[in-house]
Amino acid sequence: MVTHQQSAEALREELQVWIDREVERLGTSEAVDMGHRVEFHWPPRPVSLDYHVHGDQFVDAVIADFDGEPFTVRFAHTSQGVFGRVERLWHEAKGESRAAVLTSLRNAAQPLFSRQRQIATLLGMPGRYCGSISELKPLDLIKLLFAANRDIGREAAVVIETHASTHLFGSCLIEILKNRTHPYRRAAHWQVLDLFEDLPSFCGTVDVQREAVLAVRNLILDATDDICRSIYKAGVVLGGHICTEDAAAALLECFDSSDRIGRRAAYHASFHLAEWLPAWRDRIVTKLQLAAESDPEPTLAIYCRHMARDVANEDIDHVADPVFEDERSAID
Repeated sequence: MVTHQQSAEALREELQVWIDREVERLGTSEAVDMGHRVEFHWPPRPVSLDYHVHGDQFVDAVIADFDGEPFTVRFAHTSQGVFGRVERLWHEAKGESRAAVLTSLRNAAQPLFSRQRQIATLLGMPGRYCGSISELKPLDLIKLLFAANRDIGREAAVVIETHASTHLFGSCLIEILKNRTHPYRRAAHWQVLDLFEDLPSFCGTVDVQREAVLAVRNLILDATDDICRSIYKAGVVLGGHICTEDAAAALLECFDSSDRIGRRAAYHASFHLAEWLPAWRDRIVTKLQLAAESDPEPTLAIYCRHMARDVANEDIDHVADPVFEDERSAID
């Protein structure tokens, strides 16, 4: 019988092979900024409900082309206009003519098709993936965490979370945090970190949990950007969710990150660490005070001085995180 651990390690090896192939296919290892997650909702609210058009009124059917694929479209001609329905897509539109309705139906279906094509590409399938994400095998769920469309990754993460207690995914999720080659890794990092807010559910042994803590620490130490806010999230997970002695030690190591992005995340998270592990408060204050004197980034030095005050005073809130000038330019 194959144990959960053996299955987990086999899954990790399969993931490594897949990532190497994806990097080759995409032709770059440079991290891509996918922007914010945009929630996707399908199907849209049926427009017929707003006009009290009933299903038995959709009687006139034609075959129409949607991106090279035939769909049956049923029309209802009413005094309020023409209504069209594509039952396979659970989708409707209203217009002044059939042509206008078909145009609206095709345009509104594009986000769905784009999403389905992206999933199919990640799974190595032709065309569109029209099934449910919850039906996918473990490795395919993991692949979707790397989707350029961050909402696809979020949906996959929700499914993975329902299987956390099997401990099948823990090793793979750690491997994702270690990855420095896939161009969409930052979105995947964020999804993993969100899952690791409940680390013991995914990693059933102390050794695997320690490996996860080190992977999060190294993500902060290696940071040179905060795409998808993944580095900020890494600090919060170490200091505000895992909150073990190992996590505390790892977070304070990140005060020495060579990049300001990693240091900012660690400074911020130390406030939450002090809340959850009060025994570490004095050490945290001392480290923040030292950073206030030594951090080469002036805004971070000031931040540390104020943060040290907030932690020492056991305030319920802390000074706002600094935003660097180049980040302001990107926002503007």
